[in-house]
Amino acid sequence: MHHTNLSRLDLNLLVAFEALYQTRNVTLAGKRLNRAQPSVSNALARLRTLFGDDLFVRTSTGMQPTERAHALMPAISLALDHIRHAMEQSVAFDPAEPGGRRFTIAASDYADIVLLPHLIARIRRQAPAIDLRVTALDRAAIHEQLDHGVVDAAIGGHLSAPKRMVRTTLYQEDFVCIASRDHPLLGQTRRRRRLDLATYLRLPHALFVPSDDGSRRGVIDGKLDGLGQQRRVAATFAHIVALPLAVASSDLVATIARRVAQRLTSDDLQIHALPADLTDTPFDIDLVYSRSAQADAAAAWLRDEVRSTVSDMLT
Repeated sequence: MHHTNLSRLDLNLLVAFEALYQTRNVTLAGKRLNRAQPSVSNALARLRTLFGDDLFVRTSTGMQPTERAHALMPAISLALDHIRHAMEQSVAFDPAEPGGRRFTIAASDYADIVLLPHLIARIRRQAPAIDLRVTALDRAAIHEQLDHGVVDAAIGGHLSAPKRMVRTTLYQEDFVCIASRDHPLLGQTRRRRRLDLATYLRLPHALFVPSDDGSRRGVIDGKLDGLGQQRRVAATFAHIVALPLAVASSDLVATIARRVAQRLTSDDLQIHALPADLTDTPFDIDLVYSRSAQADAAAAWLRDEVRSTVSDMLT
């Protein structure tokens, strides 16, 4: 295509090209574009003239792209993606519009249990056309995923954020200790009582270790180091939800985030306050996103929804 031809190029032709390439069918392409079949056939005739090639050949298995069409597709697709992205950033985002956006949130185990149920409920109420994909938070890959727009936002405890990222702290969380209601050392109680350090250290502990690096240490162990003390971690788990279940049926205790304990504890568990020496271990629950997504109206809407969810949750 010579540069002189660009004035003859209607953007709709490229959109029709993409739809034909993806559906291999004039009728389906028309449905996707909300255009009648003759309108799509007409666009194909103009495309053929423009590129001097058949582009799509009718066969028994649908409209097969020619070699020229295969060669053109990546560049056309990329150009349309760039235009769509520019449009999305400049147009006011309407979450109620049917066929709405699909967002991807990377969430820690904590966020899955404590925050996401509220966020999902809110979005289903406010914007039922929006689709959400919640993926596991991979701390090693998250910054790259945010860079590439594969993930729109990350939510989790004490997240790191390089210069090109924005991190906002949503609120602070602290720890409590959970134990079986019939714990041999702690007796039968539903009362929340504070454990003393000696008792806490005497108990066998279950620990949630989100990474699979074989670690048996958490925030609490760092704190105990400072006190010249050590606890026995008798079992480690890769998912928070495993802890209440393991604790309910054994003599293990677990130190977990207060809101997780409140969410997951059942009648067969008791919640205790940590020893006084360990109570000042609050941690931040953060929202992290890419600076390049700051101007995207849709992504900004999602971040506002997260913040509103948090303020509703905390009141």
